[in-house]
Amino acid sequence: MTLTKTGDVGAPAWRGGFGRLWSAAVLSSFGDSLRTTALPLLAVSLTDDPLLISSVAACGYLPWIIFGLLGGAVADRVDQRRAMWTADTVRALLVGGFAVAVALGHASIGLLIALAFALTTLQTLFDNAATALLPVLVEPRALGGANARLMTGQRVAGGLLGGPAVPLLLLAAGAAAPFAANAATFLVAAALVASLRVSGPERPPRPAGSTLRREIAEGLRTLGRDRALRGLCAATALCNVGMGALIATLVVVVTGWLGAGTKAYAAALTAYTIGSLVGGAVNSRIVARLGRMRAVLLAGAVQIAALVVMGVVRSLPVAVAALAVFGLMGMVWNVNTTTLMQQRSPAGMLGRVSAAFRTLSVAGAPLGAVLGGAVAAAWGPNCPALLTAAFFVLSVAALIPARAADVVEGAPDDGATTTHVAR
Repeated sequence: MTLTKTGDVGAPAWRGGFGRLWSAAVLSSFGDSLRTTALPLLAVSLTDDPLLISSVAACGYLPWIIFGLLGGAVADRVDQRRAMWTADTVRALLVGGFAVAVALGHASIGLLIALAFALTTLQTLFDNAATALLPVLVEPRALGGANARLMTGQRVAGGLLGGPAVPLLLLAAGAAAPFAANAATFLVAAALVASLRVSGPERPPRPAGSTLRREIAEGLRTLGRDRALRGLCAATALCNVGMGALIATLVVVVTGWLGAGTKAYAAALTAYTIGSLVGGAVNSRIVARLGRMRAVLLAGAVQIAALVVMGVVRSLPVAVAALAVFGLMGMVWNVNTTTLMQQRSPAGMLGRVSAAFRTLSVAGAPLGAVLGGAVAAAWGPNCPALLTAAFFVLSVAALIPARAADVVEGAPDDGATTTHVAR
């Protein structure tokens, strides 16, 4: 497999396996954005009960907490390519069936909640398998660039294209259209993943009598033993508590504290997305200069400053600019935490380590949403941004002991063996 170079960091070739995986991921992200934008709109048309409406969103977190570790263990046992296309095929059938129910007027809040729960449950398997498959498709030095391209493409498809397309689909083809389109994207993505010609990563033989419970526990122990991964997981968990608070109250900050309207809220979200895209573009230069772990530390420190500005300066242009910077550094954080996890996980264990990392780090988001609402009600709509900044300070502090534990570009990744695309 050939590589191009960006600074001191290798970039993956688009031909072959990575290009197909990228296309599948971006297409799925577009379809997911159609569905996740349309679901709340459909929920509001079915009920005015805030608890029922919020339950649809809550089901986006709950399966990760219940099934995330199991999904990672299964991803390490099976052919990751097959797990991904099977999960996407099942999701296509579920969303396609739901589209038919909507078209026939049989949609209900209970059906929405069941759909959200089932799709996220399948996502726990798909995402952990995808994280484990990517290092098989690219050279070790290209892993960071591959993650940046994947995340940037997904942000464009989901953040800039998917959401705005929903009103057009609803106007042109009715309430079922976004869900039918999402089902089609799942099917095409499944076909792209199924077409990959890869030999899986080498796995050590499982001990006699090994069970999923023991393998899950092994993944947790592996995460806990690695100083860098342990610090990154704790830091990301703290960040997600803060992010839960910020996301849940951002609309109140813009429309309440800043006195702006819904168009200003849309502009703020767009600024965040554009900042994320810039972060994906400049990440390789930051890593070449600082290294991955220090790049994560820098990202956290700059995000703290952006959050403080958002919570203190009562100005819409300043808040929009701060969100753009926040999104830029958020992308740097996400790309490098994912890459470090892939580089430092032992052979045959990436699915379990990824699952442990995701499950532990996502668990704080619902708590953060509740805290954000309580803080906004008690002290004002700008205070959740300051609360988020406080959690990010704790997050950066959790990373400091692990700041020297980095992976040198192009070096062997803790003894992990990588098998590349079969030609």
